[in-house]
Amino acid sequence: MIAETVCSAVSAAGLGIAAVMAYRKRFLPAARLAGYALVPIGLVLTGVVGWAADTAFSLKAWVGFGMLGAAWLVFLGTRAVERRTGGTRKERKAAKAAQREAVAPAASAPSLGGGTRQAAGRPAAKPQSAAPAEDFSDIEAILKKHGI
Repeated sequence: MIAETVCSAVSAAGLGIAAVMAYRKRFLPAARLAGYALVPIGLVLTGVVGWAADTAFSLKAWVGFGMLGAAWLVFLGTRAVERRTGGTRKERKAAKAAQREAVAPAASAPSLGGGTRQAAGRPAAKPQSAAPAEDFSDIEAILKKHGI
């Protein structure tokens, strides 16, 4: 009953201020304020305020809100643990196996020849022609790594 009285007083005050604004020829803000002022009395008449007051002062409702909060925390906790560990045990084993197969053994070898430097005055020697399979080994390793 107190909530309904407070909402009625807020609506009456808002409508009074809107009337003063309209008297000063500020019609658009006055109309907007009148719309906002009608909301509390509308909530009282629809019964929302009574329901909210009954819920706010009910021990059963607060225990229910507590249970919903606990469920939410459990969901967040399991989600965080799942992200850190990578999912279920089967998913972790599959990820480890895929990671081992992703990099080819020859992919870790350098693709350039030995580390010999040429003198500045010497012309560069022609490189020996490599087999086509060796030319694309680094590309194949990258593609395998990405699962293509």
